[in-house]
Amino acid sequence: MKKIIVAGIGPGSPEDITPAVIKAVGEADVVVGYKYYFQFITPYLKEGCECIDTGMKHERERAEQAFQLAEQDKTVVVISSGDAGIYGMTPLIYEMKKQRNSDIVVEALPGISAFQKAASLLGAPVGHDFCVISLSDLMTPWDVIERRIKAAAMGDFVTAVYNPKSNGRYWQLYRLQEIFLQERAADTPIGFVRQAGRPEQEVTITTLGEFDPEAVDMFTVILIGNSQSYEWNDKMITPRGYYRGEKLEVRGEGNGEKKGQLIMMESFRTIEGELKRKNYPLDHKWALLHAIHTTADFDMENLLHTDDGAVATLYNKVKKGELTTIITDVTMVTSGIRKGALTRLGVEAKCYLSDVRVAEMAAEKGITRTQAGIRLAVEEHPDALFAFGNAPTALMELCDLIRKGKAHPAGIIAAPVGFVHVKESKHMVKPFKDIPKIIIEGRKGGSNLAATLCNAILTFDDAEQLKPGRDL
Repeated sequence: MKKIIVAGIGPGSPEDITPAVIKAVGEADVVVGYKYYFQFITPYLKEGCECIDTGMKHERERAEQAFQLAEQDKTVVVISSGDAGIYGMTPLIYEMKKQRNSDIVVEALPGISAFQKAASLLGAPVGHDFCVISLSDLMTPWDVIERRIKAAAMGDFVTAVYNPKSNGRYWQLYRLQEIFLQERAADTPIGFVRQAGRPEQEVTITTLGEFDPEAVDMFTVILIGNSQSYEWNDKMITPRGYYRGEKLEVRGEGNGEKKGQLIMMESFRTIEGELKRKNYPLDHKWALLHAIHTTADFDMENLLHTDDGAVATLYNKVKKGELTTIITDVTMVTSGIRKGALTRLGVEAKCYLSDVRVAEMAAEKGITRTQAGIRLAVEEHPDALFAFGNAPTALMELCDLIRKGKAHPAGIIAAPVGFVHVKESKHMVKPFKDIPKIIIEGRKGGSNLAATLCNAILTFDDAEQLKPGRDL
């Protein structure tokens, strides 16, 4: 039978060559390949087998010779390192079969790819969805490669990188690192293996931020973790998600959680797994998880500002009985603060907007009703926690009263929303260094955000266990 067998011989070690490939090369009349790889199969060749080298970068000539030899009724094996179907000879052989309209039978034998070998040496970095990208632009335009890099980074794929650099290609790997740092945290683990499976083998684990492109060469395979990957015991691990379900069951209904709380707990774990950065301080992360859960907007990672220890400081004031009142700018914020938490902690949430005195003061002073509400609130509760989710004028009013020495807030949640004076009101509150502040930067905000940030403070004792929702 006229036949070409395309065989992947693995990354280089004898134990990584499959039995099917060993059998094929043992029956071959001719082996066609790059001469460097002959050393790995020589022990398995039958006597008289001819090895033909076409040299590096002469893949088309190699394929043409394979067809010419197969047409002479010789058993031809074309070898590639790793898996011949991954950046190897298999696609070219099939393309040439089509182009020649050849009746030669083509059979492909898989091999262990270099990225698989590298992954096994690194631990378990490819435990979830992954992709493989080559940085070689010999046959693929760089703009196409860059689009694929961006898609992999944005899609949170574990990413294997082949052909990371050569003598003539030095900057592409730097560009890949730059793109990934736009989408992934700097502490994302990276593993790279040089000469995987060969005597010169070197295995390294670092982070995306600390990775030095100069530390690799053309014999190196790189594996970039996703947002859930981590390093443990000098191994790189990307979890599939098995323990997430187990934790939900163990900490779930058996511990008295209601269905709504179970859903919220699972939501928080999902959000935590998708955060770009993993090493947020606990109290900031707790507020951030609440903000994203409420809005489904991961831009909160960029917009949420908390003063150092603000959430923890305000929670401790509540626990000590020093903070007993939350003042809100509109009733929607008050409505969103969990009544169970308020009752449990002995805190009152108030909005003065419906107070009969507000309309009178607003008309008399020529100010907004929310401004008037804050003035009345400061007269009666100057040391409350003030939470703003709607009215920038109310926040600006509080800032003015603080500067006049009339208000001494325990803390401020600044999350007004809109287009007029919104950004300015948030800038106005920042100079008060001694007041713990939680701020949603820019135009975004809203009553729901202000309320959930209040809830984050009131439930901070649940943050360590990542167990939200007890007061639902």
